[in-house]
Amino acid sequence: MFSTARLLGRGKPVLRDHFTRICGNMSSSSHAGKRLRVLVDMDGVLADFEGGFLKKYRARYPDDPHISLDDRRGFWVSTQYGQLRSDLCEKAISIWESKDFFTELEPLPGGVEAVKEMAKMDDTDVFICTSPIKHYQHCPYEKYAWVEKHLGHDFLEQVILTRDKTVISGDLLIDDKPDILGVEPKPTWEHILFTACHNKHLSDSPPRRRLLSWADDWRAILDGKRQ
Repeated sequence: MFSTARLLGRGKPVLRDHFTRICGNMSSSSHAGKRLRVLVDMDGVLADFEGGFLKKYRARYPDDPHISLDDRRGFWVSTQYGQLRSDLCEKAISIWESKDFFTELEPLPGGVEAVKEMAKMDDTDVFICTSPIKHYQHCPYEKYAWVEKHLGHDFLEQVILTRDKTVISGDLLIDDKPDILGVEPKPTWEHILFTACHNKHLSDSPPRRRLLSWADDWRAILDGKRQ
C-alpha cells in the first residue's frame, strides 16, 4: 500500500509544483503542430473497472442476480442493475464506494505499456484525465495510488482529476464513455471512443472514431492527429 507521504512527495511541497507543471504543459499550443496533448481516461480504459466490479459484487452478494460482461449495456452500471431489481442499484454503488476498490483494479491489457510509450514520444504530452466519484473518502487517493503503482511516481505529475472533462484542453481524449458532456459545448479535444463491454454494441457515426483495444493501432490515431 502506498503511504500518504509517498503520494504527496515524501513531505515536499509538490502540490504547487504539480499545478505549475500541468499549467505549463497545457499552455503549449499543440494546434501549431509542435506538440500533441493526449488525455487518457482511467476506469474502463487503463483500469478494468467492469471486471473488478463484477468480481467484487459477486463475492459480496453471491445470492443476488448479476449482469455478465457480455450483457452489459449503458455506461452506468448502477442504472442497469437498478433495472434488474430496484435494490441492486445501491448495492452496485456500494462496491466502488468501498475502500481499496480503485487501488485493486487490474490494468487492461496493453494500456500501461501504451501510455508509457506515448509519454516517451517526441512532442507528446500525456495526461491521465479521470473523474473521481462524489463519494470521495477513498477514490481520489486510490486513483493516485493506482497510477503510482502501474506508471510510476513521476507520472503523478500527469494526473488530472475532474468531474467535467470538457473544460480540459487537449487534442485527443481516449475514453470509454460514449457521451461526454459538460459546461463547454465544444471541447478542444477529439473524443476517441475506447471499446468496452457496455459500448461495443453502439454504432459509430462519423466523425467519431473508435479504439477497439490497446492492441488496435493507437499510434496511427496520434500520427493522424498531428497532420
